[in-house]
Amino acid sequence: MQRHLISAADLSRDDAVLILDTAEEMARVADRPIKKLPTLRGRTVVNLFFEDSTRTRISFEAAEKRLSADVINFTAKGSSVSKGESLKDTAQTLAAMGVDAVVIRHGASGAPYRLANSGWIDATVINAGDGTHQHPTQALLDAFTMRRRLVGRDAGLGQDLSGRRITVVGDVLHSRVARSNVDLLHTLGAEVTLVAPPTLLPVGVESWPCEVSYDLDATLPKSDAVMMLRVQRERMHAAFFPTEREYSRRYGLDSDRMARMPEHAIVMHPGPMVRGMEITAAVADSERCTAVEQVANGVSIRMAVLYLLLGGSETALTQARTTEEK
Repeated sequence: MQRHLISAADLSRDDAVLILDTAEEMARVADRPIKKLPTLRGRTVVNLFFEDSTRTRISFEAAEKRLSADVINFTAKGSSVSKGESLKDTAQTLAAMGVDAVVIRHGASGAPYRLANSGWIDATVINAGDGTHQHPTQALLDAFTMRRRLVGRDAGLGQDLSGRRITVVGDVLHSRVARSNVDLLHTLGAEVTLVAPPTLLPVGVESWPCEVSYDLDATLPKSDAVMMLRVQRERMHAAFFPTEREYSRRYGLDSDRMARMPEHAIVMHPGPMVRGMEITAAVADSERCTAVEQVANGVSIRMAVLYLLLGGSETALTQARTTEEK
């Protein structure tokens, strides 16, 4: 493992499988009466969020506290950032406090990389989403969910997603989740197909390690997992499709379309879901939809990432049992 987690593309196959396997161990902590490990006791982690977030911020905070870290939550609103303070000055303020890790979400693509390589702060940097660039822990929790559902919890240990066919549908252009998933799923051996209107595909997508299609109905029967993406209106400054109704008709997932998927296939969504647009309520509430499961798995994945990046060298639960016996 490298010191920082900036991009899903930075992970080797062995790194990714190690994180997934460690997350399986971390998931067992959720079944305990006391959901705590002493692993990061004495370490300080800052959640540095320049963009609004619910799932990612709370998930990281839960992961940090379950590992017994000291947690500092920083949001741009109500801080000196709203007065014009730069990322450099904010980082140097945190450095003066002696933090061990920074989890950063930022609207500018490349901000986590800049923070990790600037010399402003001597701490592990974890990218919690930067602009339309990357969101590596989201890709990891998605892969973790797929492996559990498509391979099996115990059978999946040490395994990747070789031969699995994953379809990612929707606003690929503005989606850091799509970019991260394409990178990670390719590393794990999966075959990825992007389905979107031509206007919602980025320039250069033909060089990505995936297939591209404009026909959702043709790809569904061949898919092991279908990931629906939210249309990110907050990042749009032009008309990318005629109407919401037209978008839903061609690229929305409803019960009829879900019935065309293989029986074992799952429906995924990184959230927040816009019910009635990219996904209907019937599909979102079905047993095949893993949206809520993905949130729970996000805590386990982020526990694994924090543990491995902040010095975990032996099996996490073995270390915890040894500590408890003393």
